Amino acid sequence: MEKKCCAGKDPARLNKVGGQAVIEGVMMKAGEKTVTTCRKDDGSLVVYDSEFVSVRKRKPILNLPIIRGVVNFIEMMKLSMKTLNDSADALGIEEEDGKFEKWCKKHLGARATDVIMIVALILGLGLSLLLFMFLPTWLADGIDWLWQNLFKMDPIHPTVIAVIEGVLKVAIFITYLLLVSLMKDIKRTFMYHGAEHKTIACFEAGEELTPENAAKHRRFHPRCGTSFMFLMIAIGIVVGMFVRNILPDDTHTVVISLVKLALLPLTMGVGYEILMLAGKHDNIITRIISAPGLWVQRITTKEPTLDMLEVAIVSTKCALRDEFPEFMEFYNAKAWEPKKEEPTEITEDAEVPKAAEESEAVEAAENSESAEVNTEA
Repeated sequence: MEKKCCAGKDPARLNKVGGQAVIEGVMMKAGEKTVTTCRKDDGSLVVYDSEFVSVRKRKPILNLPIIRGVVNFIEMMKLSMKTLNDSADALGIEEEDGKFEKWCKKHLGARATDVIMIVALILGLGLSLLLFMFLPTWLADGIDWLWQNLFKMDPIHPTVIAVIEGVLKVAIFITYLLLVSLMKDIKRTFMYHGAEHKTIACFEAGEELTPENAAKHRRFHPRCGTSFMFLMIAIGIVVGMFVRNILPDDTHTVVISLVKLALLPLTMGVGYEILMLAGKHDNIITRIISAPGLWVQRITTKEPTLDMLEVAIVSTKCALRDEFPEFMEFYNAKAWEPKKEEPTEITEDAEVPKAAEESEAVEAAENSESAEVNTEA
């Protein structure tokens, strides 16, 4: 029996490309091809074209269900660091050759920004564990303590405590996203996040990749990292119920937290498998599973402008060059670079995007070579 796939989607195109929003740009990954495109202040684009080969191809055992989710998480963290470096280079964020920079090059053989990003990653992971794992557990146990000692009531059932802990996790997670979304740079990054989702949705629908077509699609996608984080929280609630019911009632909060930390790889692996299934199928179960994550994406994605969609489309066509061989002509012609006159700002309501001008420039170049290639950006 043929499997039912997502409505309005081309089954052959599902899960072929994924992406990530970066500073003033979008990274797209298709197979081993990874492309980061950023827009500079002068309106021109910079395209970084590279490859990322997963260790799962060399070690088949790492591609087993559950295990591949953990491996994918680690690899995506590594890829994210590289992508952020590329975006910083593309935007011309230069480092001053100061004492710290010289010390890093001499003793660590790395740039200061590389060292800072590694430190920031470690601190970020630590903060995530504190906010979304340890703090909710401590608060839930604190509520149980107050319930017993202040109100002189019987201990709260472990399952109920796990539910309270889950509610606290969701509240902290949403509050955190709302706070960071108030930052100007984060708002623009969330707009590029929306451009990434819309472009992928346009591709998966089998439509021609143009800013106008992509703009018609929703900015929410079931395979988003935001949905993955929410799935992790939901699965964590189930894991918390299991842990609290099998451990003795007088188990210390720290021990409970450490046990759940040890089960974190399993949580990630299960979350990854569920996310992949939700991205491939469209039925009542997958829609229920995807709904909370899609709702949270109302915070982490914003409506992009047409020029942002251009950026995402350039990354997509380069990453999927086997399906868009015309991109190489597009790339060689540098069709995304602005003309000599003063660039005009593009808004969401613009009727004629700059992509059309770029397409005409590429078409003219190709016609001179007697080539018939579609070069819409």
